[in-house]
Order: sequence, then C-alpha cells, then structure tokens
Amino acid sequence: MKSLLASILASIALSAVAHEGHHSDQMPLGYVKFPYQATYPGDNEVTADSIFSGITTFAKLPWVQCLGRDKEETFDIAFIGAPFDTGTSYRPGARFGPSGIRAGSRRLTLYGGYNVPLQVNPFQSGLKIVDCGDIPVTPYDNKHAIQQIEDGHKALLHRRTFSPLGNDSLTGEPLIPISADGKNHPRVITLGGDHTIVLPLLRSIYSAYGKISVIHFDSHLDTWKPSVFGGAPSHQAEINHGTYFYWASQEGLIQNGSSIASILFYISPHGAIRTTLSGPADYENDDASGFQRIEAREIDTIGTDGIIKKIRDTVGDAPVYLSIDIDSIDPAFAPATGTPETGGWSTRELRTILRGLDGLYIVSADIVEVAPAYDTNAELTTMAAADVLFEVMSVMAKTPLGKPASSK
Repeated sequence: MKSLLASILASIALSAVAHEGHHSDQMPLGYVKFPYQATYPGDNEVTADSIFSGITTFAKLPWVQCLGRDKEETFDIAFIGAPFDTGTSYRPGARFGPSGIRAGSRRLTLYGGYNVPLQVNPFQSGLKIVDCGDIPVTPYDNKHAIQQIEDGHKALLHRRTFSPLGNDSLTGEPLIPISADGKNHPRVITLGGDHTIVLPLLRSIYSAYGKISVIHFDSHLDTWKPSVFGGAPSHQAEINHGTYFYWASQEGLIQNGSSIASILFYISPHGAIRTTLSGPADYENDDASGFQRIEAREIDTIGTDGIIKKIRDTVGDAPVYLSIDIDSIDPAFAPATGTPETGGWSTRELRTILRGLDGLYIVSADIVEVAPAYDTNAELTTMAAADVLFEVMSVMAKTPLGKPASSK
C-alpha cells in the first residue's frame, strides 16, 4: 500500500514538473512566473507566490535594485516609483502612490496577462520588464528631491537594453534608434508622486531624446505661470504640480509649436481638460507652451475615436512622452487623487483611448497624483491606475523604439 502511494505521489510530482516546463519555455529569460506555474519545494526553484501574498511589486514583476546593488542589470521596460507630493496644492498623499499602484496591480498576471483588444501579452513579448523599486526622495527639500528624481530616472534611461532593436517586421531592414543620441534606450514607467515630478523626468528624457512631444492626460492645464499658480514667493515655490509644463517649455524640453513643422507634428495634446481658470489668459499661456487642448466634454460629440484621431494627428510619428494624471478619470471611478474634478472620463474610456495610441513611439511614461488615503476599501483608484499602465505597457511591447534607415 505504501509503495502504491509513493508511486502515485511521484507521478503527480513528475506531471507538475512537466507542466511547469511547458510554460517556462514560453517565458523570457529571467522573467516572472505566474501563480499557476508554481513548483513544488525541492525542485531547486522558488515556489511562486499567490497574487495576494509575497513582496508586492508591479504585476508581480521581478524586483531589481536598479539604483543599488543591481546597477549593471539590463532591462527593456522598468517601473520606478517617485514618492514625492510636496508640490501639490490641495490634498497631499501621492507619496504613497507607488506602493498603492503596486497593490492595485497584483492580479494583472492572475490569468497570464494577455491583452485581448491589443492582442499582445506584454509579459511574454520577449521583453525584459522589471520593477526597480523607488527613487530615494527626501520629503524635506523640494529642490533636492527634484534633483534626486532626475538623477534616478536618468540612471535607468541610460542603462543598456536587454533586447536589441531587431529588424522591421515588414521590410526586414535593420532598425535604427529614434533617440537624439543614436542609442537604444530602455523605457521607464514612473509611478508618482504628484505631477511636479514630470519636470525632472522631462529633463532626463531631454538627455537622450532632445525636445520631446508630450501626450498629457489631465483635468488641469499644468502650464500656469508661477505668478498665477502658487504666487511665486520663492523660486522653489514656483515649481509645483500646476507649473511644471510652464518651466519645461521655458527650458526648451518640449516642442512648443514655434515653427510650421512643430505646429503640424510636434505640439503636444492635453486630454480630458475640464478645469476652471483664472481667466482666458490661462489659455493664451497654454498656447504659448505649445499645447493643443482636448476638453473632456468633447467625448460627448466626437467620441473616443475622434479623440484618438486628434492625438495621433498632433503627434504623428515623432518620439513622444506620455504623462497620465489619474484625475483625468472621473472621481466616480478614481476618487483618490490630489485635486479631483467631476465630469471626467470613465476608466473604460481612458483605456480605450490609450489602446488607440498603438503604434506610437512612446519612449517613457508616468502615472501621477494617486493618493491612496482617499481611496475606497475596494482600491478603485489604485486598481484603475494599474490597469491604465497595463494598456501603456502593452502598447510599448508592440512597437520597438526604432525605424528603418530608409525612413530617415
């Protein structure tokens, strides 16, 4: 009887190992295993945690100390937190955004992570995707914190990629990088943090891509002059989550529509705008910063397809940086944010619009203003933020950051 029981147990173990091996063959090198791929203790492999246990990284991705002991680690897409919220004007708490978004992302790989509308599984696309933890950010000195964020992002952006660019899928012609410095850079997805962090992120992006187009989803303009937003009692107070695009434009980090080519291809679109203003002059300053506005209410007349077309017509095939304020979603769906505005898009509408960016050269991205303390027990906001990034990651996985030499 004991012999029969031992034989049965051995057979089950062998079957489990074979099942595990079958799925492992589909996984990129050094990559995460999904919960259904758990191995048995004694198989010389770590048993996979269930989605609600273990250390919480974004989508259960491998944790790599990219700014610490793993400085030589290569990757294609990295998630990094920027827990900064001392530039906010209303409700603080976005310093807890990175940990909250990671918690909201836990079940993204529950069934394997296949994105049905985009027909891609970013986790099994051959790219190496990691969670680098958080940039060390001081809560006591905004000037120093902003420098820390720039330095941390730049350290990842200038890391060698794990995957080569490869060849064009249609012509077979080798791809060349689209960056200004001629190098193939990994993509960095930053978990904010309030929206102030985008100024140091764009400074970092400039070091690799030069002036960049920006797709900005937000309920607010964020191009206000410091004298209007914050009062500018000091230079440090002039830099906050309502003025960072003003400074980015002043510093020449973003394309500002100063020429015909810029007007056609490089001015940057705001999406989901619905804020109140100090007056019409706010729009004039927004125009001067090079942004084309897409009001949230336009979804009622032109729909998601019309909004997608406006964005694509504005950006063209230029490299683009994507910045998403969670308050672009209506607070009915995402209440946990620093400055909520009613009348926004639904989570479904924003995800649809993001999928419509498929094929654009999104070089890096962020999601900001998630303040989990104001969320419901159901984690509505953090879950929405994680799902939004799932769409962004899927779009990135489908489009390498390179073009055939003949297209130049």
